[in-house]
Amino acid sequence: MPQRHSKNNNDLAFFTYDEKRKLGYGTQKERLGKDSIKPFDVCCLCLKPFIDPMCCQKGHTFCKECILECLLSQKKDNQRKLAAYTAQQKQEKEEAEEKLMQQKVRELDAFDQQNHGAVPQYNDRNQNQDKNGFHGANSVKVTSYEEEALRTMKAFWLPSATPEAPVKAGAPPSSTFCPEGNEKLKLKSLFSIHFTEDNSEKKKSKSYDVTYICPSCKVTLTNTMALVALGTCGHVFCKKCADKFMAVDKVCLVCNKGCKVRNLVNLEKGGTGFAGHGDALEARDFKHLGSGSGLGLVRPAMKT
Repeated sequence: MPQRHSKNNNDLAFFTYDEKRKLGYGTQKERLGKDSIKPFDVCCLCLKPFIDPMCCQKGHTFCKECILECLLSQKKDNQRKLAAYTAQQKQEKEEAEEKLMQQKVRELDAFDQQNHGAVPQYNDRNQNQDKNGFHGANSVKVTSYEEEALRTMKAFWLPSATPEAPVKAGAPPSSTFCPEGNEKLKLKSLFSIHFTEDNSEKKKSKSYDVTYICPSCKVTLTNTMALVALGTCGHVFCKKCADKFMAVDKVCLVCNKGCKVRNLVNLEKGGTGFAGHGDALEARDFKHLGSGSGLGLVRPAMKT
């Protein structure tokens, strides 16, 4: 049976709907798989299983070494920016004082000229004058022809004649920020978290990977479960046990340490630049259609 004529008709002056679909035009949607979601036991910075995990008040987990190195680098960067900003403020103050001094000198020269006769004045900055009022070849400070030509030539493509815009440094922040949530983060607000490992013989014989369980209900923790960490002691429970026991009894079931509702921190899963988690598990990308864009290579043709 022959194919439909609308799909084989390629002599039109515009793209048909079927041709646009084959070229990957428009918003493409694809659901993220398991490999695109960051596991709960992985550091948000190095994307590896964490060592000595620490958590912020927003539930982002990091390796202790990674987050300390990140905060230290932020502090050094803030100090460098602060030094550059201070030097810029000092330079601007000196330039303002110099302009004020030049303004006073010009006012004095104008007053002296008005009271002691006319003196030839030259406002052209590119021309220099000697003590007799002449300039050019008889000038004391003679400018070469090449320098004068480069100064007046509007050849923006030459590196020597390219105008330079002044770069002004803004006031740097005085605090450090969380690399994951972009909120203010201090070292004292971090707390260590402790996962309960599954030490059963059945788990040991099957796999060498470390698995974690909830210390209350003994359920294996997976990436699909909502986890809660206690800010006082750092023990991690599943969301159901935390809401059922810790939120009511206000006592940790492992170490019997007191806790309040505000100490229950929901751990975040995914959320890095390479992964996602939660309700937004559908990746979207808009493709433009144009000649030479190679969109046919980016997205394979769809079967019809």
